[in-house]
Amino acid sequence: MDRINVSTVSEFIFVGLSDAPQVRFLLFVLFLFIYLTTLAGNMTILVAISQDTRLHNPMYFFLCNLSLLDILCPTITVPKMLEALLFEKKGISFTGCMVQLFFLIDVVGTEIFLLAVMAYDRYVAICYPLQYVNIVTMKLCAHLVIGTWIAGFFNSLLHTSFIFTLFFCDSNKVDQYYCDIPPVLALSCSPTYTSELVILTVAGVLGSGAFLVTLISYVYILLTILCTNSAESRHKAFSTCGSHLTVVCLFYGTTICTYVRTSSSYSPNQDRIVSMLYGIFTPLLNPMIYSLRNKEVKSTLRRMARQVRTAL
Repeated sequence: MDRINVSTVSEFIFVGLSDAPQVRFLLFVLFLFIYLTTLAGNMTILVAISQDTRLHNPMYFFLCNLSLLDILCPTITVPKMLEALLFEKKGISFTGCMVQLFFLIDVVGTEIFLLAVMAYDRYVAICYPLQYVNIVTMKLCAHLVIGTWIAGFFNSLLHTSFIFTLFFCDSNKVDQYYCDIPPVLALSCSPTYTSELVILTVAGVLGSGAFLVTLISYVYILLTILCTNSAESRHKAFSTCGSHLTVVCLFYGTTICTYVRTSSSYSPNQDRIVSMLYGIFTPLLNPMIYSLRNKEVKSTLRRMARQVRTAL
């Protein structure tokens, strides 16, 4: 079979969407509702934190960045998917596919590092409460957040450059709703061993490092909470950390299932389900998890609702 350079491929075709008009319309309505709800939920969190000076502290600064990432993640993929469902335009240009994959991996990588930073923040807050203000300064928070965005950028640049220098044969049909590493790698007729090795190594080192920071932080947090005599303090600590831990479990579980594997074990049907979990449903659930479990956020949202009702 002849090989052609990827630069000669003009477009990729998404084949993971239904061809039945009624099913396409129902999916369009469902995903549009989820997307708009996700935007509304995360933007509400951003507005609530920016408007309430009591929430201007490191924990909510990190939460703002998480909400921003949860806005960007579905925005990278869902609009193109909605266009395909409504107008049956399933093609995406080579450049569009490369840009979509780059920003998706960038956002996913940044969120992995940010969750580790948030775990460290909770570790200092619970294990060293008296020194917290001196240790976790806003200057340190800014440096940590900038570091997560830079790390996510270079991580994505490395993966994208390795994938889009491969050779592709006749098939340009991406068995997914959008361009992602597993379905694009599955199209290549070049040996993908080097690319997969780099992806697994980088993901293993960076992902494992971030996961270890998160895990160790929560081990110390748990030990500190269990040694606390006050039931009220234990409840407050569990309530504060429970939200973050729930998000961590959702995010790590889905991303590991998607990226930490070889192309030979790629399963289109399984991948579509898992990718929807971390790409669409997790950004939807995050603001609900934080708003429902956090008294300060709930109080701010109730006050904002009263102000809106009064204005109307």
